[in-house]
Amino acid sequence: MNSGTGIQELMAAETRASQIVAEARIARGDRMKQAQVDADELIAAYRLEQQDAFDKKANADGGSGNNASAKLQAETNAEVQDMQGQFHQNAQKAVDVLLSKCCEVSLEVPSARIRSTQKIYGK
Repeated sequence: MNSGTGIQELMAAETRASQIVAEARIARGDRMKQAQVDADELIAAYRLEQQDAFDKKANADGGSGNNASAKLQAETNAEVQDMQGQFHQNAQKAVDVLLSKCCEVSLEVPSARIRSTQKIYGK
């Protein structure tokens, strides 16, 4: 009987050990989730701090950033207008070229096709 109680004690100890391991895994998962939340908060705070510093520097330049932005926008608009003008100027030419190529039919059989056909049919 003594060995029977020893086995029972051993099984009870094994059950307790597995419960302790399961609790430790759950606790570790909770700690990891909390660490992720803390890291996200730190990142958000750092991002906000850097954005504020950037905004202050941009405003401290006396609006020269706005002038550069406006100049870039004006150049972009001018280039877009130029490209649209070129499109309208060349659109009909492109349509004519495409139509001419679509309607062009060649009635010649390529020499490579003739040779391959002769090989197949043994002529």
